[in-house]
Amino acid sequence: METHELIEESLLTLTLNKARTFLAMLGVIIGIGSVIALVSLGQSTQSSITNQIQSLGSNLLTISPSSQAFGGVRGGESIQSLTLADAEALKESTLITTIESVSAEYSSRGQIIAGRNNTNAQVIGVLPEYQTVRSVDLSSGSFINQRHVDGLSKVVVLGTTVATDLFGENSNPVGQTVRIDSQVFTVVGVTASKGGTGFNNPDESVFIPLTTAQKILYGVDYVGSISVSAISENVMQQAEDQITQVLLNRHKIRSANDADFRIFSQEDVIGTITSVTGTFTTLLSGIAAISLVVGGIGIMNIMLVTVTERTREIGLRKALGAKRKIITAQFLTEAVMITLIGGIIGTILGITVSAVITNHMDLPFVISLKSIILAFSVSAGVGILFGWYPAQKAAKLEPIEALRYE
Repeated sequence: METHELIEESLLTLTLNKARTFLAMLGVIIGIGSVIALVSLGQSTQSSITNQIQSLGSNLLTISPSSQAFGGVRGGESIQSLTLADAEALKESTLITTIESVSAEYSSRGQIIAGRNNTNAQVIGVLPEYQTVRSVDLSSGSFINQRHVDGLSKVVVLGTTVATDLFGENSNPVGQTVRIDSQVFTVVGVTASKGGTGFNNPDESVFIPLTTAQKILYGVDYVGSISVSAISENVMQQAEDQITQVLLNRHKIRSANDADFRIFSQEDVIGTITSVTGTFTTLLSGIAAISLVVGGIGIMNIMLVTVTERTREIGLRKALGAKRKIITAQFLTEAVMITLIGGIIGTILGITVSAVITNHMDLPFVISLKSIILAFSVSAGVGILFGWYPAQKAAKLEPIEALRYE
């Protein structure tokens, strides 16, 4: 029997009982659709977070406090080891030749109130250099300047989302006042939107002078982190080494292994997030793939029922000279076609679901060609794996016994 004849006959057989064929496909459709949708959503989330991090600057280094290690054993609690003086030392050190700007920061959550409107936002105490280091653009007004820092001024720059929440769309709040934890601040600027959500989103933050945050709002003498921009991406490692040496000298620590701070580059953060989201996506996809196994078992059951119903047909074919391999090929082709058609429908369903969800969540739409190829490969594999036994059972029937079957 020619291949095209085998396919035509398989299609004809499958369309004779459309409801049974669809139910056999259903498990494969759900499994393939779920895997493609989850992989796509995982990659879309990863792409969104990566874009947000890179928008802060590819040459950014972030220094954070860490529990100090003694003899290679690190303590369990983080200490407040960084100060504004550390940031000033990094700016002025002659040992550091690879950095462009330095900004110390302190942040905390706070309630922002304007009239009857209020919102909870990240309150970040910054230096003027923060605008350069973190690539902050303004839609109106001006950013924090050195005069504000020196004078402990109560001024604030609003993130665009915060400004909208407090003053409404298309408003210009510059010159208006807001209250942050009972303190009155004058709005001097509004940032341009960077988009995205989470991960210290600047759109959902407000910025005040670092000294004001330390001495008026929170009463602290340390900083939460220090941001440093290197002169280029090519000297990131050299900049990290120079910064480490200066801070070790200032903190009177001999070995980098015992340091009471940690330095992260944007690549480090992206790598960590990629690893986490990748693992999570793989886990969810693995769970979704279980339905493929269930669907395969359903296909095998349907094919076994089909073999039973067509026992006399099989006996007649064998009596007329049909070889065992022809009978095997016939039933195997039917099983593979069920899974391939189910795979096509599942792929379309998965892409559609992913497109709808990413559009609703304002995420970039990402579809991996590898996941689609994998979907079809798995579809064919499921068909062959779970169709083989019914096909073999049909092929092994004795012609006379099959013809006698009622």
